[in-house]
Amino acid sequence: MQKKVIMEFILAFTLGGPEILIILFAILLLFGAKKIPELARGMGKGIREFKDATKEVKDNLEEDTTKK
Repeated sequence: MQKKVIMEFILAFTLGGPEILIILFAILLLFGAKKIPELARGMGKGIREFKDATKEVKDNLEEDTTKK
């Protein structure tokens, strides 16, 4: 019974093709075609910085565990 409820919950929030197109169209209307590349570039830089920071933390943890 629980699995059925979980599956229904997941299926209720899945996005299909039409929903994604509507979302992309709304983003285009809100920000405009000129602003979208700038937003994507900023998101890319943020993701890169986050990856670098997590890698640095992981390396520090591995270094600390190998010293002991």
